[in-house]
Amino acid sequence: MTTRFVSAAEMMSRVLGLPGYAFVVIDHPVSSATDEELAARARAAIEQGLGMLLKG
Repeated sequence: MTTRFVSAAEMMSRVLGLPGYAFVVIDHPVSSATDEELAARARAAIEQGLGMLLKG
């Protein structure tokens, strides 16, 4: 999920009965990001995802 669409994703999770559903968020936009920016966003997404998986 990119930062621009967080509120829409949060609304959808509430509508679908999963309020507070956790998802990874990266900077927006993606389409105009450089390879280096995309690599940094991918690293950030991995770190966030691992944090969610290992949260206990």
